[in-house]
Amino acid sequence: MSGASPFFAMLARMRLIQRWGLMRNTRAENVQEHSLQVAMIAHALALIGNRHHGGAFNAERIAVLGMYHDASEILTGDLPTPVKYGNDAIREAYKALERQAERRLLELLPDDLREDYAPVLDSHRIDAAEHRLVKAADSIAGYLKCVEEAQAGNHEFRRAEAFLLAKIESMYDGLPAVRDFMTRYAPAFSLSLDDLSHTLDE
Repeated sequence: MSGASPFFAMLARMRLIQRWGLMRNTRAENVQEHSLQVAMIAHALALIGNRHHGGAFNAERIAVLGMYHDASEILTGDLPTPVKYGNDAIREAYKALERQAERRLLELLPDDLREDYAPVLDSHRIDAAEHRLVKAADSIAGYLKCVEEAQAGNHEFRRAEAFLLAKIESMYDGLPAVRDFMTRYAPAFSLSLDDLSHTLDE
């Protein structure tokens, strides 16, 4: 196994990390599927921002940032939000843990690829505007999970849905693409498959 890298084998374990650990879920959601949804939403936000609001994002880079935005959780696990943000000391300690996890993941790569992945995995090398867009996509994905649970009759996510919606709406002035996405695309997540199929026939 000399020279073998465990990097991608570690990444594959994202599917084993369950989100919403303190909540009763009708359908479990893992970090890998969440990350794909964040990547798709972030990509859309970048394109919408560029097309309609004078943005200049590299949409493909934004998508990759979304894909890897929770990669450190392979090593840290997904700490529930009430715990992660319980107080300033815990928040800062968890940020330090995340940075350490990012470095450890980069060290799993062979030397010839490490510098290629650093701008994606090292949070210190991500532009603030890019980070803000990916965080917006992260919040939208979380909100849509709450909508999905509500559609299934699960009221466990009611407060989380209200909290995330308020958080997302607070971004509208600074990120108008977020408003556009929530207005044009988010409502369809409340539709049944039959309703979604019917829209294709119209």
